[in-house]
Formats: sequence, structure tokens, C-alpha cells
Amino acid sequence: MGDVLAGNHAVWEFDSDSVLIRFARGIRTPRLWQALGSRRIPLEALSEVTVTAGKRNTVILHAVPRPGADPLMEAAAGQLREARDPYRLVLPGERHPLASAFAEAVRGQLGPDAAEPAPGFLVDVPEPQRNLKASDARVGFDGSAVTFHWSRTGATGTKWKAGDQRYPLSELGGVEWRSPEGPGDGHLRLLPLVPRDGGHETRADHDLAAAVLCTGHGAVHESLPLAAAVLAALPRGRRLTSARGLLPAPPPLH
Repeated sequence: MGDVLAGNHAVWEFDSDSVLIRFARGIRTPRLWQALGSRRIPLEALSEVTVTAGKRNTVILHAVPRPGADPLMEAAAGQLREARDPYRLVLPGERHPLASAFAEAVRGQLGPDAAEPAPGFLVDVPEPQRNLKASDARVGFDGSAVTFHWSRTGATGTKWKAGDQRYPLSELGGVEWRSPEGPGDGHLRLLPLVPRDGGHETRADHDLAAAVLCTGHGAVHESLPLAAAVLAALPRGRRLTSARGLLPAPPPLH
């Protein structure tokens, strides 16, 4: 198609088999979008494209990813605020006909399986920072293992006494991310491949396989890409996303 749509803080460029989304930089651009930079979304990763009226004479073009297609959205599990949805483009109201034409063109390229869950991740994972400063730990991911280095001032006695933890991907069955901006405590929790004996700890501040997140320590734009990278690195068949309820989640590691 070769068409381009420039909206608020992002530009979408359509070709025959994908949509390239380039996010703007600036103080008004959501920090998650700035962290993502740009993303190429294969059309086979989409289930639908809609056009709706927005606020203050705007129109919203929204691409809906297939379940299981994008590790970022799987990790987010519906917790992103609407304004931070990277699949949502806000345009001036007068561009409604153009947006509708683009949406119709994309729909025409969607395959017969568009409404079905994707067979695997189809969107490349965003490159995260390899170290994350959470409220009670410094979390690291080197592509093969996740490490938790506890903070002397932020970690509970349970974690500090147990010492730093390292979890190879071979031991993991999934990742649970809870937004630091949502209700309750935010956290990044690793789920085990095999349930451990002796029960498990559900409170993130006492769970040795979880780091506590808050707005200033492990904000969305920092912690979500890291969670998505870990999720994408797991072998197919072990990518449990308990927040979406796709599969029964194993208990947290202990």
C-alpha cells in the first residue's frame, strides 16, 4: 500500500504485509512509546482494525492484535491505559475518511485465521534495558536467566536473609506483570515450570521470585518491555500469561 498516516505522537506506514509504527519523541509522548521507538507489526498478527470517533474532534484508528501474537501485549494483559496503547493512533477528525480507507485496506489483507489466537509470537519483542531498578531489587536479564539483587533498604527481611536469586529460563513457565499504576501492588513475578513443594508466597514483597514495582522504581516503560523480553525468550508451550487467564497459572516460585 505504501500509505502513511501521521497522528498524535506516532506515524503509521502501511505496506503489503505489515504496519511500521514509528513513535515520536518529546515530553508529551507516552514514555512507553518513547522506549519502544518503532515497531513493525505483520498483518498476520492483527485480528481487526477499527475507526471510531474520539474526543475533541478526533478520530481513533485502532489495530487489534491477535491473542498470543505480541509478547508486549501478552505481558501487559489489558493493564495499559488507553492513551498508552501502542496500537492506537489519534488523528484529527477531518482525517476520518482517510483513516477509514486505510482500515478497510488493512482488513482486506487479513487472513482467514485473523480471529483465531496466533500460533506463536509474530511481533518482535522490544529491546529492553537489561537492568531494572525495582523498589526492592535490581532485576537483570541476560537472555538466559533472570537475577534479583536485593536492595538493603527496600527488600524485606525475608528476601535479604535469603540472598540474591538467579532463575535460568529452563526453570520458568511464565511471567506475571502487574502494572505499578494499577490497583494493588505492582510487581514482576516469575512463574515456575514445575510447582515447588511446600506451598508458595503470594505477596510480592516476600516472594523470592518477584520484584516490587512502583512509579519511581520499575515504571511501566521500564518494567513492561523487560517482562515481554523474558516471556518471548521462553520456549513455545511455556508462555503462560496468568493475567489473561489463557491457561491455569502455576504458583509463584519459592
